[in-house]
Amino acid sequence: MIGTVPIDMSRPAWDDDSAVSGWRGLPTLDGDCSADVCVVGLGGSGLAAVADLLGRGLDVVGIDAGRVAAGAAGRNGGFLLGGPATFLHTALSMWGPCAVDLYRATLAEIDSLEALLGSSVIRRTGSIRLAGVPDTQADPADARDCAELVKCLRENNIAVEEYSGELGDGVFLPDDAVMNPARRALGMAAALAGRARLHEYTPAVGIEPGAVTTPTGVIRCDLILVAVDGRLERVLPQLDGRVRTARLQMLATAPVTAGRLPCPVYGRWGYDYAQQDASGRLYVGGGRDFFVEEEWTFSSEPTARVQNYLDSLAELFAGEHVSVNARWAASVGFTADGRPLCGYVDDGVIAFGGYNGTGNLVGSVTARAAVALGLDAIEVPQYLSS
Repeated sequence: MIGTVPIDMSRPAWDDDSAVSGWRGLPTLDGDCSADVCVVGLGGSGLAAVADLLGRGLDVVGIDAGRVAAGAAGRNGGFLLGGPATFLHTALSMWGPCAVDLYRATLAEIDSLEALLGSSVIRRTGSIRLAGVPDTQADPADARDCAELVKCLRENNIAVEEYSGELGDGVFLPDDAVMNPARRALGMAAALAGRARLHEYTPAVGIEPGAVTTPTGVIRCDLILVAVDGRLERVLPQLDGRVRTARLQMLATAPVTAGRLPCPVYGRWGYDYAQQDASGRLYVGGGRDFFVEEEWTFSSEPTARVQNYLDSLAELFAGEHVSVNARWAASVGFTADGRPLCGYVDDGVIAFGGYNGTGNLVGSVTARAAVALGLDAIEVPQYLSS
């Protein structure tokens, strides 16, 4: 529907999955309570923190302002890509050898997710980075950068292959995976809900040392972990200037020719991306860099300008005409140097977020660092900004 953005199409297509649409929900908090730790935010990183805390035998309360995975955790592209948002060779030049440590940690997170949720949720397909976008001439600068990435990965013994095929030229990364992100988060929440007290539709309206205030009760605890990515600087204003919220937009199509995308595919320096499910449906996102100032926003409503771009992009990924049947957006956090944020913001209050658009694995890695910081006083790795 080029030229318009239907106001009733802001529900992510991921929610059409029966495992998501059949979610029975978690209770809201009802009254005051106490715990060893309170986790604020039940996206992928918050749930990873809950799992780590339970593994240490702690009493945990977790809250989310809405439904689990109603924010970026359930509205992203569903890619499980090794490494940081910044391509490894660039991250190495900026951060040093710790960039490789982060890459290996994210690959280990894929293994952990597959062990927890199974291969029906976490699909080890690999991923393709294109030097441009499908069915167009490769961008020479992008192609050179792909070659630099291949060289760097090989030097660090990380699996990589050169790609040349129907979609174009680029890089194939066999260790990567793909998922329905909402199904991943709800699956984790279901697995944890019997051991932790998890609450939906329970926003934190006040956070101070030892207490999280909600509209329906106060949670008293020794440690507070604020696991929020987009809008983190609103939840904790003291982080304004260290993390900045942006909008990422997506759409989904009716089924197209099956097998067009064998795995998650991203191109044009990673700004554009898509995956295809077993039915042939495409999930497509990108274009933020063409509308940078408009997309630095707290709004999570789709816009006509970006969606028009995505309509055209979807046809490139499909290789044929497409019919769009869902449009949505999400808020995510960015940092100045591409390193996620993880550190104390007050006594007993640790915040983590700012995953620069790639929080599906980096968020879980950061969550584990936050738990170690809060419980063991272990300094965060150098690939995180404290």
